[in-house]
Amino acid sequence: MFNILVTKELPGDWLGLLGKECKIDLWKDVYPPPKQCLMQHIKDKDGALVTLTEKIDKEIIDVASKLKVISTYSVGYDHIDVRYAISKGIIITYTPEVLTEATADLIFGLILASARRIAEGDRVIRKGQWNTPWYPTFMLGREVFGKTIGIIGMGRIGKAVLRRAKGFSMRVVYYSRERHNVDAEYLNLDELLKTSDFVIVSAELNELTYHMINEDKLRLMKKDSFLINASRGKIVDEKALIKALTEGWIAGAGLDVFENEPLPRDSKLVNLENVVLTPHLGSATVETRERMAEIATKNLLLALKGEKPIYEVRF
Repeated sequence: MFNILVTKELPGDWLGLLGKECKIDLWKDVYPPPKQCLMQHIKDKDGALVTLTEKIDKEIIDVASKLKVISTYSVGYDHIDVRYAISKGIIITYTPEVLTEATADLIFGLILASARRIAEGDRVIRKGQWNTPWYPTFMLGREVFGKTIGIIGMGRIGKAVLRRAKGFSMRVVYYSRERHNVDAEYLNLDELLKTSDFVIVSAELNELTYHMINEDKLRLMKKDSFLINASRGKIVDEKALIKALTEGWIAGAGLDVFENEPLPRDSKLVNLENVVLTPHLGSATVETRERMAEIATKNLLLALKGEKPIYEVRF
């Protein structure tokens, strides 16, 4: 049997499937294992099934002398030193595609919640502050239908957002490292920011996209525009965004990801009314999370047996 480490409980019965062919060392806490604990448990393993909260760096890889595969239960793999792992002969697998539609749904939820002040309205009622039945200027928001949406990154999720935007008769513009054959207009990043009513961050995190949306870029956006990020928190300079929201450079934001997660309780974002915050819920549907578990376990088993995984990270 293969000797494997699994760093989280998984939905469905996929650990049962793994248990038929592997001896499982399972970390049962919802919190990620401390680094020293992770190093201790991974050193004799043939494979590891991890999540985005476990940082698999060079030091961890070096102690895992028997490791053949790291299967990550995520579409992103920036938490793994992928290049170094591959150089050591370790296969890296991931779970793209399956979470595309769920994440695009959430992005549109953030668009609507931000523009129409849905979360803010909910708070008004819960706090007992709805004192007048109705009047013409009460809690005015912005329309979404027919507006311009700018998508940064035209991968799977970007294309899924585009399809939804067409249902709202929106003009779609996009910026990406390369042009795509899509029903949208390509613009450079600065023009996209100047043009869009809703700016959607759907790029992957790497050395080029880290703090791509910084103070200079935020100042280019329209004062009545919204920034939506359900990709990776570190693509947006959070301090600059707080300044933009506080000083009114933009109208608002919808954020599912943050530079540090969980978001610190003393973050200034928490006290801003013009931002909608969700705790990294992009893929958080029953259907998607169970499918991710299926893909992650199958990736792991296939790689351990010397067969081709369903999704492998390659450079």
